[in-house]
Amino acid sequence: QLRLVDSGGGLVQPGGSLRLSCAASGDTLDRYAIAWFRRAPGKEREGVSCIFIRSGNTNFKDFVKGRFTISRDNDKNTVFRQMNSLRPEDAGIYYCAAGMVGGSTCHLFPTYPYWGQGAQVTVSS
Repeated sequence: QLRLVDSGGGLVQPGGSLRLSCAASGDTLDRYAIAWFRRAPGKEREGVSCIFIRSGNTNFKDFVKGRFTISRDNDKNTVFRQMNSLRPEDAGIYYCAAGMVGGSTCHLFPTYPYWGQGAQVTVSS
């Protein structure tokens, strides 16, 4: 069974950068789609970005386009999300999620069966 571990969160000033990691074990990620969801204080969990590993196709919500990117290290079975130009409204707990999806694209609905434990991102001066 696939297991995911989130890491890389922290405190950063507005305009700063962080890189989140989603490390997988129990299976190789090349058959999966990986997505990140955010739960901001007082708000519902929302999808932010995702990647379909085999095709490399990605999907980003408009509010992170141009600021966030996704990459992967196949040897480490890990997916990374680089977050640049962070804003206070980007703060929250970020969870990576994984699942096998049809086709060659990922989605941002919280129906993935495997989840990491979350990583706290705080953006504050």
